[in-house]
Amino acid sequence: MVSHHARTPHQGSVPRCGDGGPERADGADGRGTGLEFLARLGSGPIRITSDVIANLDGVAGAVVLATCNRFEVYCDVGPAADPETTRRHVLGIISTCSGVSHDELSRAFDCLTGTALTEHLFSVGAGLDSAVVGEREITGQLRRSLASAQETGSASGSLVRLFQAASRAAREVGSLTALGEAGRSMVSVALDLALFRLGRRDLSGLSVVVLGTGAYAGSTLALLAAKACPAVSVFSWSGRAEAFASARGATGLTSEDLPAAIRGADVVIGCSGRGPRLGSGDFRAFRQGAAAPLVVVDLALSRDFEPEVGELPGLDLITLEHVRLASPREQTDVVRQAGELVRQAARRFEEDRHARLLDPAIVALREHMQSVLADEVARVKNQHGCTATAEAVEFALRRVVRQLLHVPTSRARELAAAGRQDEYTAALETLFGLDLTAGGKAEAGANKKSPDSCCQEAGDFPLFAKRVGPVGIEPTTHGLKVRCSTN
Repeated sequence: MVSHHARTPHQGSVPRCGDGGPERADGADGRGTGLEFLARLGSGPIRITSDVIANLDGVAGAVVLATCNRFEVYCDVGPAADPETTRRHVLGIISTCSGVSHDELSRAFDCLTGTALTEHLFSVGAGLDSAVVGEREITGQLRRSLASAQETGSASGSLVRLFQAASRAAREVGSLTALGEAGRSMVSVALDLALFRLGRRDLSGLSVVVLGTGAYAGSTLALLAAKACPAVSVFSWSGRAEAFASARGATGLTSEDLPAAIRGADVVIGCSGRGPRLGSGDFRAFRQGAAAPLVVVDLALSRDFEPEVGELPGLDLITLEHVRLASPREQTDVVRQAGELVRQAARRFEEDRHARLLDPAIVALREHMQSVLADEVARVKNQHGCTATAEAVEFALRRVVRQLLHVPTSRARELAAAGRQDEYTAALETLFGLDLTAGGKAEAGANKKSPDSCCQEAGDFPLFAKRVGPVGIEPTTHGLKVRCSTN
């Protein structure tokens, strides 16, 4: 599993869940520069998508998690692939798509492996790695990222299981702790800032214009509706505003409608990042004759508004950086409780994943025992015919086989969980003369693009796997993360 993780750290030094100590947030190590670096990753000539990564040699599956303040890539690397070579290929395609140099990417990306990577994704899904700790938007973003990868056939079975487990862990944290019970999110914090700057306590009587029709814009409209905002209108450079807005109880705007809507607005929220940026000249024209103050909220990573907009008289500009700095920290005890639940969920997932690695060996042992049983039953029937004696013997033999298989099967799970599956497979080969190498090769060959087929595989999760012993699958998962972001 590879996670190219771009996060903007919180202000100062803060402890991270699962880390051994605080992490500096000043960028003094020469790594990525937070939101600016993330914006560069997403503004290149080619969009970095799951299928772009999954089409690389050695990559069996990929899921890209890209939000307004996060960019991560999770890869399932085939057993025959060299880990370091695959890492270079992934960084290479990200460099080609984004225009960021390979050297800069190499400096920005760290490596995560095994349980640490699983715990990281589970923490992300639970909102523990967000600027607004416990925010709920990231859970939906995880689901949408997986669904998008599945639609293009980019998500392998192991990635599907990992992301589904992360969603379950997030639900468990939500149901068993008070984390995020206030429903905080980047949007809610931004609206609180806007109300503060307007000197208002609520949205009653205010007019809001939203730019964008994506998932983030949808979350914004849902929150505005929950807060009973009476007048919400939507504009989209792509021309999809009317259908998007009408389905959510808002008003769609055309290009001709936009100037008048902004002139009469109290708050303008940018959630697009895909159209031209509105500058100070645009707002001077839009606001000509308007006396009331205006708050402009820019939630787009690529920015919907030029920075100088905030210098205009009567206009306040709120950026993602303002939102990050204003984001409240949850209570320490609640965060600690949620972190422990995440660690337990990650540990259970890893134990189950390790146990699955010996499924081919268990199947081979059972087939061997069933073959011995069938030969013996056939011998009895040839001697006694289809009589009650033959049936009794067959019944007794089947019971004996089930009992004989119980301990080896249970022991396989225990050894796999302890990372000792090679000892088990070597013992089977020595004691029973089983050749499990062919099964391992077949398993590895099957682990490519089809999510449906991959879900049936026992050993398809390892990110970077090396061939060892007769089965040849050992988890040596590696991941990469970038130290830079807010979500």
